[in-house]
Amino acid sequence: MTSELTDYTVLTPETTLGVVADSLREADELIAAAVDIDEPRTYANTLAPLDAAITLTNDAYGVGGFMSQVHPDEAIRAAGAEAEELHSKWLAGLAFRRDLHEAVKSYSEAGDATGLTGEERRNLEFWLRDFRQAGQDLSQDKREEIEQLRNRLIELNVALERNLAEWEDGIDMTADQLAGMPDNYLERLEPGKHAGTHRVTVAYPDYVPFMDQATNRDARQWLQFKFLNRAATANMPLLNEAVQVRWEIARKLGYSSFADYAMETKMADPDAVADFYASIVPGLTSLGQSELALLRPLMEADNPGEPIEQWDWSYYDAMQRKQDFGVDDNEVAEYFPLEAVVAGMFDICGDMFGIDFTEVANPKTWHPDVSVYTIADRASGRTIAHYYADLHPRPGKFSHAACWRLQAGVNTPDGYRHPVTVVAANFTKPTEDAPSLLKHDEAVTLFHEFGHVLHNALTEVALPRFSGTQTERDFVEAPSQIMENWMWEPEVLGRFARHHETGEPIPADLVAKMVAARDQNVALKTLRQVFYGHYDLALHGGHGPMDADDAYYEHVALTLLPPHQATHLGASFGHMASDGYVAGYYGYLWSKVYGDDMFSVFSDEGVLNPAVGERYRRAILAKGGTISGMDLLRGFLGREPSSEAFLRQIGLG
Repeated sequence: MTSELTDYTVLTPETTLGVVADSLREADELIAAAVDIDEPRTYANTLAPLDAAITLTNDAYGVGGFMSQVHPDEAIRAAGAEAEELHSKWLAGLAFRRDLHEAVKSYSEAGDATGLTGEERRNLEFWLRDFRQAGQDLSQDKREEIEQLRNRLIELNVALERNLAEWEDGIDMTADQLAGMPDNYLERLEPGKHAGTHRVTVAYPDYVPFMDQATNRDARQWLQFKFLNRAATANMPLLNEAVQVRWEIARKLGYSSFADYAMETKMADPDAVADFYASIVPGLTSLGQSELALLRPLMEADNPGEPIEQWDWSYYDAMQRKQDFGVDDNEVAEYFPLEAVVAGMFDICGDMFGIDFTEVANPKTWHPDVSVYTIADRASGRTIAHYYADLHPRPGKFSHAACWRLQAGVNTPDGYRHPVTVVAANFTKPTEDAPSLLKHDEAVTLFHEFGHVLHNALTEVALPRFSGTQTERDFVEAPSQIMENWMWEPEVLGRFARHHETGEPIPADLVAKMVAARDQNVALKTLRQVFYGHYDLALHGGHGPMDADDAYYEHVALTLLPPHQATHLGASFGHMASDGYVAGYYGYLWSKVYGDDMFSVFSDEGVLNPAVGERYRRAILAKGGTISGMDLLRGFLGREPSSEAFLRQIGLG
């Protein structure tokens, strides 16, 4: 069974909200029928309707609620945010329903429940866990209090995301302030309000290159100040309230912290994360101090006696990469036009995983920038998924890079319904005169997000709860972290990296320099990830809620750089508005351990070995969350997981 692609061109604010509201009414009817039955309970009449209801409402979110992230019409984005909140509250509310809890509990104690196996058995266990985490063992008054708090948290998360997406700011820069920026950067900037100025915004395609290349230190400081204060006035009170609400939920449920509560469904627990960080921070700190010592002469030459600040770090990192390794980020970008990177990514993944990509002609998407691709299984020729690519910035759009599942791959009465996935990113938009040229780290980001696409697209899971990326949240990044490794392999880059004007392949010596420079300042870069993880756990672990600004100033020393005073990191730290990543940001490094370990198999047997790719597809990607992440790893690796490859990559092995 395939699925019809949505016609997003006909959406209005009313239909954007209506499609979600209608799905919730239909889902409530399915659940009511499952709750109110006189016959003996079976999986088919008790849990299967819940699966169908969740599939129905998640599909509607992919049409309506998701528009809050990407639609160019502000009114439709607003309706999408309302739809997202409506759907999130309904979904969270299922575990608070007493009648549903009693129906599932009754089923678990009798009937065919004792004979369940595989996905169905795991599904029942997870439903019982959901009910326990919603406080179904508590009094009605307590449950109602927790549900009210949960609903308020959803409202806060939606508001945080929308405030950030809608935020627009920047600086009208003079020629002196723009010194060091290449012509192709200047040519695409909008003119400022005053003659001779150009507008540099806080959007990633403007901000990141500026921080890497602008020689005017004051301008870098000013732009970073604005970047770190995005939506600060609106979002900081909301974030602090969200942190407080999470703690109240955890305490009412009997947990010592929100981190304890949130990690109950993950691979790790707070103690394991603390041990993980303790095992790498001392070595990273020592190595990072050595790395800073090598950067200081560059800083001293420009600004004698001045310390390296947050707004200096990426500038001198790029300068060092050019001086020590001969790697000029602008020169490298000449070999990574976006279209060629996408084609190369499809070519490599096609050969590795036995799939083919075909662009859909005239897709009816939410914006002309969006491309849609059919993904087909190469052996059978049948369509198995669709992929939407929304890769350029615009006002009101999600401001970073992420992957969403618009439709899950699941069993239906009509056969297997294939998944639909989207990546929204913010890469420089091409013009009539110039292509979109990706910095190498942007190309790495695209590969990373495409790992999530493959996880969703190649699923063979029957139930929505376990389909695609629905694994433990501290494992879900492993299939995307592994993808980053291919962007450093000469054999891979040689297949598609071509100069956008001459068509010449990227020189082997430039690739060698890039690979040699990969580990430059690896400790400082990893310590930034450690800082974000500590910041998250400072808010949600420990002994009580912490003010978000206080958490920044308490833990920023982990980066080995001074804080950027009077900035408010939490306001634009979008992960803190996502339940999956709250008390879970550590998962990026945690899952990198496993991604690097899995890639070591490719390194040993051939980085483009299709036999290993097929094994990885079947053992990891196809299985989704049907078994634990650790068992998935053991199944693919044929041994216990190891941190050896990870430690080596971060300079500690």
